Amino acid sequence: MVSKRGQGLPVNVIIVAALALIVLVVLVVIFTQQTTQFGQKVSEETKTELFKMRIFYGKCRPGEAFENNFMSEYDGSSSEEAKDAARSAFREEIDRCKEFSDAKESCESESGCIWS
Repeated sequence: MVSKRGQGLPVNVIIVAALALIVLVVLVVIFTQQTTQFGQKVSEETKTELFKMRIFYGKCRPGEAFENNFMSEYDGSSSEEAKDAARSAFREEIDRCKEFSDAKESCESESGCIWS
């Protein structure tokens, strides 16, 4: 007769594997929370920068598309030089809209600016 012994994993191996899985899940949860918080802080910095730029608005100001473009460029900037370039480009757009500040019709006619 052939002896049929059970071939299974020792209890120690199962316990170590379960602990490793729990640690992995905890690390993934921590990492995703930190990533979300970082994204929110970056977004807050961009909104703050946009509010600073709004100080320079006149009666004729850049439209929402220009503001969204600035925010995406500023968010995507990886260096201070790139952030300065985004600020400068948006400031030029603000100045361009200020040139139309003499009348509402000239401001809103095909310039991309909004009268406020």
